[in-house]
Amino acid sequence: MHQFQAVLLDVWQEACRHIEIGQSTKTITDRLSRLMPIEQVLVRRIDRRRRSIETVAAESPGSGAEKGTRFNLREAGPLGQIKPGSFFGPVHTECSAAELDTLLAWCKRGEVARRGKPGAPTDVLPLIVPADVRGDVLAGPLGDPRCLAGVLVLIAPSGQTFDARHVALTQVLLDPFSAALENDHRLREMATLREAAEADKRSLLSRLGRKKLGDMTVGADTGLRSVMERAELVAGSDVPVLIFGETGTGKELLARAIHAQSARASGPINRVNCGAIPPELIDSQLFGHEKGAFTGAIETRKGWFERADGGTLFLDEIGELPLAAQVRLLRILQDGWLERVGGQHRVKVDVRIVAATHRNLAGMVAQGKFREDLWYRIAVFPIMLPPLRDRMEDIPALATHFAERAATRFGLPPMTLSPEDIGLLSSYSWPGNIRELATVIDRAAILGDGRGLEVAKALGVTAGSSHSVPQSSKQRAEKGDVPTEIISLDAAISRHIKAVLAVTKGRIEGLQGAAVLLEVNPHTLRARMRKLGIDWKQFREKPV
Repeated sequence: MHQFQAVLLDVWQEACRHIEIGQSTKTITDRLSRLMPIEQVLVRRIDRRRRSIETVAAESPGSGAEKGTRFNLREAGPLGQIKPGSFFGPVHTECSAAELDTLLAWCKRGEVARRGKPGAPTDVLPLIVPADVRGDVLAGPLGDPRCLAGVLVLIAPSGQTFDARHVALTQVLLDPFSAALENDHRLREMATLREAAEADKRSLLSRLGRKKLGDMTVGADTGLRSVMERAELVAGSDVPVLIFGETGTGKELLARAIHAQSARASGPINRVNCGAIPPELIDSQLFGHEKGAFTGAIETRKGWFERADGGTLFLDEIGELPLAAQVRLLRILQDGWLERVGGQHRVKVDVRIVAATHRNLAGMVAQGKFREDLWYRIAVFPIMLPPLRDRMEDIPALATHFAERAATRFGLPPMTLSPEDIGLLSSYSWPGNIRELATVIDRAAILGDGRGLEVAKALGVTAGSSHSVPQSSKQRAEKGDVPTEIISLDAAISRHIKAVLAVTKGRIEGLQGAAVLLEVNPHTLRARMRKLGIDWKQFREKPV
């Protein structure tokens, strides 16, 4: 190796200087051509999953290309041209399972093979060397056969041959070319991950109806001005924030806005729906568990707190947490330490808490349903989100935003709202708040079928009463138009769940269970039943 020390240093420098294997192969080929007869240098990668050999670089001395040649298997045919003015060979060679095993066994030995030399592995060289090549050839294995493997192929000009010194030089070239192949492989992986991330980003923006992630919150300068000012005021600190607001007012959106303006913006923000977690899984979900901590714990799992380390944890519907879980949550807020279920060591976490609820937590504290000490800990900076009926000036902008989003999501042409549409939307009380408005606009877009927005139909306005809109129970009561029976939403839900449980005889899960009939997750249904005080056992058939 000492006799090749100078050239080996140059080869290593070129292999590490360029991340594209085509670029490094080009410069190395020019240097090698001064020491040995070379018409072409090939670097081929062995794809074990596809059982194939792919040419990733092919260079000739003095070709004058600024960048190395690279091939795309999706674009190259089975007999695509490797290099103009040279030879025609396969960019992509298929092989059988037996041939692949033989090739990997040869790679494992790490020896340079020469075509025509006695004892050469004639069973693998036809796979490595293109059939069009008639001259002398040296081939050496690259990388690790157990993970990333490849082949270096040196082709001599017609009428010239390699000698023992050339074989020895090729042997010492295998390490730098292996490094270049590894760099190229990592570059490919990064490109694949980047493409996947961009696709996820485009999908998310499509679902949100946005053109970019930095789009401003609709209404930030009008109906939500005071709210956004308070959010900006508290964003710079790490104190807990408690967001109050009715369902559908955009509490999660506000939490993300606070996170985006904070010093933790580069960290994660994770949302946890406290009301959707079964009591028996709360500790595992929030704080994590060790392998073997309970039946089904087949591996160690980080909880939501650990996964949000360095960022923000958004605890939605925090009022649904059982009292026992509230105690453990308080402990983490006080000292920043937690213990996984079944763990023996404490874990330090750095998490900013933003909580939200639509319930009256102060009233729950008075009733003993929410811990007073936890209330004081999380309510350091409360923010009240107004319902949509209190910010009607935002309806035109919100409706326009949702119309643009609907057009993007459904592949429809751009749609605008008429003054009559805005009048209809502004005359409604919106008990479902912004979520209901978004649903109505989506429905209007679908009903319009690309011709425009059918807002009147989406709101349920009949042709003979174009100026009337659906009214809430309170509005109908004020006009004296009161239905025969008015009950609360919880009471209506409770009645419906009980009716379904009576049909399923208390069964919740399975094909004949209540969860399937109600089209909800069984855990969500159980959480709702606990909240409403519904006991499934009373619907079971009693033995005769």
